[in-house]
Amino acid sequence: MVEKTLAYTTAIRELMILTKPGIVALVLITTLGGLYIGSRSEVEPLLAFWTLLGTGLAAAGSAVINMVMDRDVDSLMERTQSRPLPRGTVSPYSAVAFGLSLIILSFIVMYLFVNMLALILTFVASFSYVVIYTLLLKRRTPVATEIGGISGALPPIIGYVAGSGTLDIKAFVLFLIMFMWQPPHFWALAIKYRDDYARAGIPALPVVRGIKVTKIKTLLYTASLLPLSVLPSLIGMTGFIYFITAVVMSTLYILFTLKFLFSKKEEGMKLFFVSIIYLAVLFSMMVFDLVKS
Repeated sequence: MVEKTLAYTTAIRELMILTKPGIVALVLITTLGGLYIGSRSEVEPLLAFWTLLGTGLAAAGSAVINMVMDRDVDSLMERTQSRPLPRGTVSPYSAVAFGLSLIILSFIVMYLFVNMLALILTFVASFSYVVIYTLLLKRRTPVATEIGGISGALPPIIGYVAGSGTLDIKAFVLFLIMFMWQPPHFWALAIKYRDDYARAGIPALPVVRGIKVTKIKTLLYTASLLPLSVLPSLIGMTGFIYFITAVVMSTLYILFTLKFLFSKKEEGMKLFFVSIIYLAVLFSMMVFDLVKS
């Protein structure tokens, strides 16, 4: 009995690893920010629960399917060799069944408890990540990073339409912030693991164009976040507290990127974590500003 319990616990833990919990957490933060803005800070607790559950399930399920499709290249990269599928602790068939179940369940949740527009956007997010990014582009072109940003930019829009029931300029602004944040976030990581990507045959930007070009593009995208990040306050989505936070955080992000650009080191992990903190603070302050007002 004890051995069976341990086996089940291990199996569940391995399946949870496939869902990329860290990424799901960021997805939920941005979704919540969009939900608060869409509902004008008057969020119904049940709506918030179902929206976050549906979005989280879709993100987790898409991550699982992504790992199934990438299991061959993951086995070639030092960073990903310890994942469950390359190690053989989870079978591809079990992973596919698990991932698809999560995605289908997310669609059911969105349909029954949120609204049709949120369901459509959830489907688009999963489809663009699994099919367009992972299946069609990732192994063919470095532009996959930018185009793949569409799926990652949709969670706050899903939250927004869950609260408002409509798409408008506010949703578009949230989309732009997320869309421009993702490439520099990924490139900081890709620089560190450039040899890994080259070994696996993934044409990431540092592999195809080199470190210098990648650093310059990272700065261009990071710099674009300063004007984009203050747009929510300028169009009345958020207040002064968020505006100051956006200016300060965006400026710091640019300064860290400039330091990285002129550094002789190719290590970009500090900038990678700065990008995560930046996004988490930005969307958390959107919520805080709305709740406070």
